[in-house]
Amino acid sequence: MSVRDVIIVGAGPSGLATAIALKQLGLDYLVIEKGALVQSIYDFPPQMVFFTTPELLEIGGLPFVSPYEKPTRAEALRYYRKVVDTFDLRITFEERLVAISRDSDGVFALDTRSARGTARLRHAAHVVLAIGYYDKPNLLGVQGEDLPHVHHYYREPHPFYRQRVVIVGGGNSAAESALELFRAGAHVTLVHRAAELKSTIKYWVRPDIENRIKEGSIAARFNTCVQEIRPTSVVVTSGEEIAADAVFLLTGYHADWDLMADAGIQLTERRAPVLDPDTFETNVPGLFIAGGAVAGMDTGNVFIENGRFHGEKIVEVIARRLETRDS
Repeated sequence: MSVRDVIIVGAGPSGLATAIALKQLGLDYLVIEKGALVQSIYDFPPQMVFFTTPELLEIGGLPFVSPYEKPTRAEALRYYRKVVDTFDLRITFEERLVAISRDSDGVFALDTRSARGTARLRHAAHVVLAIGYYDKPNLLGVQGEDLPHVHHYYREPHPFYRQRVVIVGGGNSAAESALELFRAGAHVTLVHRAAELKSTIKYWVRPDIENRIKEGSIAARFNTCVQEIRPTSVVVTSGEEIAADAVFLLTGYHADWDLMADAGIQLTERRAPVLDPDTFETNVPGLFIAGGAVAGMDTGNVFIENGRFHGEKIVEVIARRLETRDS
């Protein structure tokens, strides 16, 4: 049985940063990724602009050069491809982690499935979960949420030209998609459970969305929740039935809590993994969390800007243990 020093689950920025630190120390590692490289960034709308500046997205000391103050999604994808090529990182794509177990000797067994259905069992002395929080949408739990015209991710406005679109949410995703859809000819209604839009909306987006709502170009229903989604409408708590050809439930996302819990990781009431804040090791010895997955329900606290540093701390701990083991 081949046992690697470390298996990293997730090829996002925090997973890549961890892999770089491991490679620089000459440790035996592998990254497994269920989708494409930096899948979460790839899943952003193609025209998305980051809130941060390029240098705050850098990993491995490799400069992120951009002519813009705020880099674009396309630039980020190009940058992380360059990172992988520069460090020649070892990554297996389209391989999904199904389960993790740990035997009496402390060796982890990772049960995986490829996109083509091939089952594989990988073994490692340490595991780093860098799975992010963009894969699992926060569900409303209402009837009709699974209808085919209901979406939890937004990408392009063009298919919704002249359609009636209801957007549920009050953050950046909801505001930006509402503006794009409106300007592409859709009839947009924004539904938000709070009295106003979130304070975290990008400063250049806020006046635009507020003015469009004020002038009536985009309809808005505040202090309102969805009760039911029907094939051609959305019923809200006021009793109003809003016509809808398409519905976007942009109500946030969360990490794979079930995967972590099944691996034996304790979760707090806010669904954050119980871990040592200095080492990012969970209550399961040898099992670490890096990046956005540490956030639980409070996803607004962890971004690429701070999550990219988790891997270096984790690798310091692992390297010390391996040195002690081999001495």
